[in-house]
Amino acid sequence: MEPASTLERGLAVLRVLAAGPRRPMRATDLVRATGLARSTVDRIVATLVRLGYVRAEERDVLLAPRLMELGEAYLACGGLGAALDEYAQRLADELDESVSLAVRDGDGVRFVGRFARRRTMSVAFRVGDLLPADRCAAGLILLDPAARWAEDDQLVEPGLVAVAVPVRDGSGTTICALTVASHTSRHTAAGLRDHALPSLLKTAGEMETALADPVASAAPGSPLPIGAGVDASRATKEELGAGYLQSLARGLAVLVSLGSARGGLTLAAAAKVTGLPRATVRRAVQTLERLGYVAADGSRFVLQPKVLELGYAHLSGRTFGEIVQPHLVDLVARVHESASVAMLSGDDVVYVARVPTVAIMSVDITVGTRFPAYATSMGRVLLADLPEERLAGMPSRPLTPHTLTSPADLAAAVRQAAVDGYALVDQELEEGVRSIAVPIRDRSGRVVAAVNVATHASRATPAELLRDTLPALTEAAARMEADLSHTRPS
Repeated sequence: MEPASTLERGLAVLRVLAAGPRRPMRATDLVRATGLARSTVDRIVATLVRLGYVRAEERDVLLAPRLMELGEAYLACGGLGAALDEYAQRLADELDESVSLAVRDGDGVRFVGRFARRRTMSVAFRVGDLLPADRCAAGLILLDPAARWAEDDQLVEPGLVAVAVPVRDGSGTTICALTVASHTSRHTAAGLRDHALPSLLKTAGEMETALADPVASAAPGSPLPIGAGVDASRATKEELGAGYLQSLARGLAVLVSLGSARGGLTLAAAAKVTGLPRATVRRAVQTLERLGYVAADGSRFVLQPKVLELGYAHLSGRTFGEIVQPHLVDLVARVHESASVAMLSGDDVVYVARVPTVAIMSVDITVGTRFPAYATSMGRVLLADLPEERLAGMPSRPLTPHTLTSPADLAAAVRQAAVDGYALVDQELEEGVRSIAVPIRDRSGRVVAAVNVATHASRATPAELLRDTLPALTEAAARMEADLSHTRPS
């Protein structure tokens, strides 16, 4: 296959996976949907698995969070995403309504930011979703360059009302629409306009000021180009041989590289970023341009909103538990003990994901279970990232003869967890239960959760947990963190 053809076929497979993520997809489904030969599909899937863009679970092929770096590249290329999130979130908090950002994509509008309020009746658009431009307030703004604001009175769905204003660049061109949406049980369309429009216009002005400053609008945590100046696909091709499609990997590396600078890159700059020959970059860009993922802007090539169709909507809507669950499954298969992920809630840890081991005797815990943080390995890991005063007012009582309850002992245990990078708790929560935990950090390095392995004391000594379980636990946490680094909060 020619390189451009390989990239096109690989993108076709990704589109099929993104279009039907709610049901398991197998290679035979991809063959039927794309019309490609089974051998071609198998090689494409193997390459995407190697890149971390999809997961293969038995015969099912699933989208993986790292695929979001394609969409993040588009957001960074346009100066969107994190550059405007702070302002949109502040507006949602001020108005106590859902806020979104959307851009024009052909005859539709595609959402590039979502800041929802948690209610029984809430707006369920996801980042990456596409709506008809003439059926929503954001689309009406983007269709009319002169409009100061637009109103949606249940155009797209009964009960949904919205007001949108434009966000413009220095030349006066509308680059995105800022929308506040609500339900008719809370506001009429006119009432929402009166309530929200002054704040909408003020926030849009702040966004325009931010976008005019290239330093301020440079998004922290923007995706790093695959290869980072070295053609990493060459070594992988040598390792894996014919099963690895080097031209597909290189084409996707070019796509991601275009998001490494606001406003896109020239061919020469993309070649420098990826470490690829300029001719290879040109072929990839020509294919991406023909498919609508890239457009020329003078000598630069800029990513287009259509990139978000490559799984971003589905992946951006995944919960924290859904993101970490596959890694818990892998961890349990490796250590043959139950594993869990928990977050801190007040003085307790709350389980958000759990995979039990299959055994006659196992630790029986379900998602939603709460335990006192001071007596658990996950709790101590989570407390280790907080100021030490956090322990001062925490109530503690002996749950077993082994439970640490004195403030000095607890403070020392938490400090040790911070130094070690893990916590091991031996029968303090319940007689016979030992557990070891490590932190899970977000892209900024903040501890957001902990993952542990729990076992019965008869099956593993503390020394064995450190020797046999801690390395696997640390690797699982690293994979979770890698997936979370591609997940944009909404």
